[in-house]
This record gives sequence, structure tokens and C-alpha cells, in this order.
Amino acid sequence: MFKFSGAGNDFVVLDGRGKDIAPYKKTDFIVNACNKYSTDGLMVLETAPGYDFRMDFFNPDGSGGMMCGNGGRCITAFASMMGVKPADGKEYRFLAPDGEHTASILEENIPDGKWTVRLRMIDVNGITPVLDGFFLNTGTRHFVKFVPDVDNLDVDACGRTLRHHETFAPEGTNVNFVQVCADGLKVRTFEKGVEGETLACGTGLTASALAFNYLNQDGTRANISLRCRRGDILTVEFSRRADSFRDVYLTGPAELVEVIE
Repeated sequence: MFKFSGAGNDFVVLDGRGKDIAPYKKTDFIVNACNKYSTDGLMVLETAPGYDFRMDFFNPDGSGGMMCGNGGRCITAFASMMGVKPADGKEYRFLAPDGEHTASILEENIPDGKWTVRLRMIDVNGITPVLDGFFLNTGTRHFVKFVPDVDNLDVDACGRTLRHHETFAPEGTNVNFVQVCADGLKVRTFEKGVEGETLACGTGLTASALAFNYLNQDGTRANISLRCRRGDILTVEFSRRADSFRDVYLTGPAELVEVIE
């Protein structure tokens, strides 16, 4: 097992290729591993016919079935570290719970265990204005609310209320609080499944960038810088036609924190 971090979003990562991976997906195992190593989730690298690999992601409470943007970058770095090569020699193509993704390693520093990865997210069709904010799905469900001072906001209290709001029942939603700054967007996220604030959320950063563009009717192409809780800077690129967003890419760091065993 290994511990990876994507901008402070930490994960236990396991190589499940050629193994019986059923034990890795049991709720007790996931909960215990995430608690023991203080992570925001667990991922399993798997084989997938016709793809370079498959990513399976689980929250610390054992729930799954959703995409994780920071996790997608980390598992791409992990696949490279484990010797998995892109079939086309350039770009990884993999499956995740929300469908097909591609990813490119832009920088790789093996001795330091650091990578920069550009990850293609799913297309997003439609944003719903609701509760003085915006709801959309970027691989998992997100509510985005713009606030004047995100640093002094009680994210756990405000996020928990919105996460369980009847509007988003029964599944609930992740909640992003976004401040517009001169150099981009500053984002803090309350994640369901973690049931608290995380230092970063890739699908949440993506949702925040798209909501900002939607709110400001800001052109057909965009490249938006976002700063998460730890201070890491990530970028979201996309093209837009009406309320549909295509060619959505999330670029940011992935880092090997610890070899667990």
C-alpha cells in the first residue's frame, strides 16, 4: 500500500492487478485503512480490457461510485510509478466510476516522488441555479456558493447544513465555498463521505471554475487558476457552448507521501 497526496487530498492507494481485490473493497477494510493513515479516501488500481487501467475510488466511510479529480491525478502517477505505460506512448486512458478519462504526465520527479498531471474530466451538461448558488455534476455531485470571505467561513457547519439540504436529497451533495480573488478563485470544500472539510477537492475545483464561468458568461474558452486550502494552485481548462462544457481538464500536483508496506 502507498499514501499519495493531490494538493493535500490524501489517499491510500493499492495495486489490485492480478489479485483478489474483493477484500480491498470491503467497508471495514476501507474505513480502517483511511482512519489508520489519515486519508480522505482509498483507491485501487485495476486492469481493464481496452484501457491502460481502471481506477476504483472509495470515500473514508466506504461509499463509492463517484469520481475524484485529485485521486485521478494520483492514480495516474501511481500507475506510472508501477511501470504501467500508456498504450499510445503519450496519454493514459483509463476507466473510473463516472466513465472514461485520459491523463498526461507533464512533469515527473521520481526521486522526490512528485508529478504534475493533466487530467481530462467528464463533459458537463447543464448547471442548475439553486439556493443562491449552483448545482452541477463533474463526476460527483457539487453545490457551489460564492462568498465574500472564504477564510473566515465555518465550512464544517455551513457545509454540513447544505450537504444534507432537502434540495439534494436523498444522495446529498459536496459543497464548495468560493471567493473570487484578483489572481483566480479560492475554494474550500465540504465533502460528503468524508463528512468534513478536505484540503482540496478536484471535482469541486472543477465545479467551481465552471460555475464561475456560467455566472459571468465568460466566453467560450477558459483557463482558470484556483487555490485550495493548503495553498496549492491548480488550473481548470474547458470550452463552452451554451450551458455545456467540453474538453474539461484539471491540472495539478500528485505526490507520493509514504510507502506503507
